[in-house]
Amino acid sequence: MRVRAAVVGLGWAGRELWLRLLREHEDFEVVAVVDPDPGSRAAATAATGLPAHAGVADLDPRSVDVAVVAVPNHLHAEVAAALLRRGISVFLEKPVCLSTAEADTLAAAERDGGTLLAGSAAAHRGDVRELAGLLPGLGRIRHVDLAWVRARGVPQPGGWFTQRSKAGGGVLVDLGWHLLDVLTALLGPAPVAQVIGSVSDDFVNSGAWTAAWREDRPTDAPAGDVEDTARGFLVREDGISVSLRASWASHEALDASVIAVEGSAGTARLHCTFGFSPNRAPEPVLTLTREGTTQRIPLPAEPIGIEYGRQLDGLAGLLADPGRRGLAVAQARGTVRLVESFYASARAARPADRAPDSTAHKEVRTA
Repeated sequence: MRVRAAVVGLGWAGRELWLRLLREHEDFEVVAVVDPDPGSRAAATAATGLPAHAGVADLDPRSVDVAVVAVPNHLHAEVAAALLRRGISVFLEKPVCLSTAEADTLAAAERDGGTLLAGSAAAHRGDVRELAGLLPGLGRIRHVDLAWVRARGVPQPGGWFTQRSKAGGGVLVDLGWHLLDVLTALLGPAPVAQVIGSVSDDFVNSGAWTAAWREDRPTDAPAGDVEDTARGFLVREDGISVSLRASWASHEALDASVIAVEGSAGTARLHCTFGFSPNRAPEPVLTLTREGTTQRIPLPAEPIGIEYGRQLDGLAGLLADPGRRGLAVAQARGTVRLVESFYASARAARPADRAPDSTAHKEVRTA
């Protein structure tokens, strides 16, 4: 029996990604879409013939098994909690929540209703899986480098992605959350003992640095008030150190994602491009270095974005597993605490190019 799914939110991710993937997947039957905008609902119905609703209260728990939630960040916890309380399970991609208080709300809603599952696409890439397979041969893991740097990729300047009140943060909450999910997938969860972070906003309000490939709709929203670049250094309680950089824009020629894992017996390094940007590295490259010798590891050829569809392959089984209850919220709580600590560190010092009373993000040199 196929899983009956509803797509909640018809922005780029809901419209172009999840609605399409669910309709193509043999395990799912899309039974409804939800969006408060009448035009978006009308367009979805015209294109698919699906019933469209203005709010999640219109979904019948007897006819919907799971709702894939693709709404702006500040609505994630509110919408997901409302669905969970009604007995509808939820698949929610990053960020699961924007505060520990929102994590508490989701935990309470899940105890009383459906199951919450968190999406994390990058960990389902074939090259990331191959990297994970090298880790047992690296000895004791000591350090990880994580980076996702776009050449030009600010999402819809002036839109909700660049408004702190709606996004909860900038590139750290967007690309950085993906990187932190990959870290957990590779090494397992562990509390973070120390966080030092810095942020900058050199590109966020310039139209020349936008992610044109997203085809975002024009907006009259005010200037963005979030960071376009986040740089940090973390130390986990298991002793593993982590350097992290996430950038929506830079002076690089291509968009690139890099994961390097250093161990006592060797170093594994993956250079690729996460996401859908066409401005990407020609092919992913995975290497293993030991005692001065570097070996290139063969990787499977995969279409762009296959990792998003792969998340759906095992989703039906996860929904049926009572042991999954509470796991997504627990991981999200740890991630959002790290994000909160990162931003607190970034506010602790003032960059030289800002006025003393500036309330924008501030670079940091010490914890």
